[in-house]
Amino acid sequence: MSKIDKLLAKMRNNPRDWGIETLQAIADRYGIIYRQPGTSHVPFRATNRQKITVPANKSIKPVYVKQFVALIDETEGNDE
Repeated sequence: MSKIDKLLAKMRNNPRDWGIETLQAIADRYGIIYRQPGTSHVPFRATNRQKITVPANKSIKPVYVKQFVALIDETEGNDE
């Protein structure tokens, strides 16, 4: 299990207190495209054209982390 996989597992168990840099690192690993065009939000777009927008705060709210994990699961075809 790689470091990114461990981070994703920790996110599933505890969706609190995650930063945008962690989400971006996981997105890189799973091939999810993101950009931050100088705004306070980061849109993540999966290869299946699904998209979520996450506020780039110091600590991201759990609802956005759960949406991000669901996007990863749908991208990978996981039904956990």
